[in-house]
Amino acid sequence: MKKLAILGSTGSIGTQTLDVVRNNPDLFSVSVLSCASKLDVIRRQIDEFHPEMVVLANEKDALEMEKDYPGICFEFGNIGLEAAASSDCDMVVNALMGIKGLAPTYHAILAGHEIAFANKETLVAGGALIMGMAHKCGVSLLPVDSEHSAIFQCLQGNPVQRVKRIIITASGGPFRGYSLEQLENVTLEQAMKHPKWNMGPKITIDSATLMNKGLEVIEASWLFDMPLEKISVVVHPQSIIHSMVEYEDNSIIAQMGFPDMRVPIGYALSYPDRLPNDLPSLKRFEKAPELSFELPDMETFKCMKLALDAMKAGGSYTAALNGANEALVQYFLKGRIRFIDIQNMLDEVMQHHKPIYKLDLPDILRVDRDARVAVKMLVERS
Repeated sequence: MKKLAILGSTGSIGTQTLDVVRNNPDLFSVSVLSCASKLDVIRRQIDEFHPEMVVLANEKDALEMEKDYPGICFEFGNIGLEAAASSDCDMVVNALMGIKGLAPTYHAILAGHEIAFANKETLVAGGALIMGMAHKCGVSLLPVDSEHSAIFQCLQGNPVQRVKRIIITASGGPFRGYSLEQLENVTLEQAMKHPKWNMGPKITIDSATLMNKGLEVIEASWLFDMPLEKISVVVHPQSIIHSMVEYEDNSIIAQMGFPDMRVPIGYALSYPDRLPNDLPSLKRFEKAPELSFELPDMETFKCMKLALDAMKAGGSYTAALNGANEALVQYFLKGRIRFIDIQNMLDEVMQHHKPIYKLDLPDILRVDRDARVAVKMLVERS
């Protein structure tokens, strides 16, 4: 039985991971759960899955909940997440959102744990550090994001040297076809209505700005050791093909299925096996939706181009990009800035960033903090 430490268990990926565990009790057990603020949800998860350790965001909540569960070790904050990542388990499921997932990933690698990886921001901000350490320690990072899981599946049995290009698909988000003028009037309510996927607020907004695709390209470059010029993005509104790999003989292998995150989660948890499930399937292709494709509009949705430019520039640019974007999305979610301000302010932050190279963990976290300060100054000035 595989013992799982699930970081971010009350979020979208975390709850769906527990769905997979619930449906396969003979294969998986849960040793660690963690949450930031959904204390009612984590209590229900504790009652059902009986973890050995629980990590909460702050000390007060941890001390209070410890009284109700005397047999469980309660930790809190970033130090608690690092302890959870290093704990006695077979796999760490990193379902944390944002830069918060970087240090736990690093510590999970040092502990030699296999990692089911849904925290793309870690590789965006610290790809060289994390992948270098993973190779050194012989640790596998198994992708959970639907696109990267699809790529991973399409690469099975084929040498990566024979890859001509990786093709990442995008739904296009809720504002596909919009002009810059139309983006001026986008509301939070509109931005939160993703046409295909049920996700948390931050990734939903990233999908609406197309930043998510830029982050996914950066993640794919590090995860599959693939140069940017071999990675392309195509908008596929039906979200049936989750990504593709083209080989040097011009054959293209695609991974297909109705959009449901429990499929890539299950594959990461059980790799190299596959788990049966009762999710919808493409049994009858004649009834499947027509598949269409188009290029992303990076002139209107500038975040994706900013992400690609940051990766090309190298060094600390991607860490600054990630930190600034996270901060801007939070300001938008709080109603402090407009939707269009996310890309405009991000552009300004990146223009003024002074890069550093060969970053260690403290460097990355410092760049992240500086980018958030730069965003705060812009917002307060606007």
